[in-house]
Amino acid sequence: MSMSSYENVRRAVEFDRPERLPVQFDAFGMNDFHPVKWNQIGVGDKKLSSSVDEWGCVWMRSEMSNMGQVKGHPLADRGAAAKFRWPNPDNPLFYEGMENRFAGSDGKYITTGIFMLLFERMQALLGYENTLEGLVLEREWIERLADRIVEFDLGIIQNISQRFAGQIHGFTFTDDWGTQQALTINPRLWEEFFRPRYQRLFESIHKAGWHVWMHSCGKINAILNSLIEIGVDIIEPQQPRTLGIEEIGREFRGRICFASLCDIQRTLPFKNEEEIRQEAELLLKHWAAPDGGFILIDYGDGNAIGVGLEKKRSMLDAFLKADPWIRR
Repeated sequence: MSMSSYENVRRAVEFDRPERLPVQFDAFGMNDFHPVKWNQIGVGDKKLSSSVDEWGCVWMRSEMSNMGQVKGHPLADRGAAAKFRWPNPDNPLFYEGMENRFAGSDGKYITTGIFMLLFERMQALLGYENTLEGLVLEREWIERLADRIVEFDLGIIQNISQRFAGQIHGFTFTDDWGTQQALTINPRLWEEFFRPRYQRLFESIHKAGWHVWMHSCGKINAILNSLIEIGVDIIEPQQPRTLGIEEIGREFRGRICFASLCDIQRTLPFKNEEEIRQEAELLLKHWAAPDGGFILIDYGDGNAIGVGLEKKRSMLDAFLKADPWIRR
């Protein structure tokens, strides 16, 4: 009898010999995962041209279907901080109806999470340039802001873990840290400012009994070792060519679970079926360990990068054929 989706994912994450490659691929009805989201207000409704999230950030959207972009930064003006209404993680509206979202999750690996955990939330509140300048020029103010965000996140984690104790397996979040060439900020500043705050969050997530699943785009090589040290269990880079497939594999294979796919910038939009197959095999060779360490994920905004279902099917088939753990 084959193991459940949950058990198979857990084994892949914890390097405990999964039965097969875990897959998150809704485009073809294959998904070992089941998300249970809380009510992050104002972000996810792609039908609206404008919306305001729980932090007061204004999201704008074009006619193209996507999540949009923050164009209104409520703390861009320092003077606005005195009147700013900080969101309360104990607000019952955040959790209203959440229990119903477990429907259909039997046997699945269940996730919850926070979109824009820390660095991205700072940018949404202040604006990108203000955030980077503040880290250097207004350190005390930026520290207070970051700590308020962390306190909110901790409150969300605590509330969900108390309401649904033992029912959730993984905590996902986004914080894009890389450009195409390097980390967005000096790695020393990241270690000094962000590492201890992330560590506090990850300790809370692990205390809840969940794996830590981090999405981060760009070349994040400089902080990957630190992320492992402070508790990231699953890293989700969607540009493996930017990181360097062989380079990352040499240093981190077997130390962290990768949730990834063929490169969404260099490979999927431009390469043919054979090249996609070769990259899928290369990723499993260098990133998957003998006893676990890889999850195949889909890229949700495929049409936005010019990738249709045909290429997605080719990629999925290539990964499944090269599956290093399948018990045939």
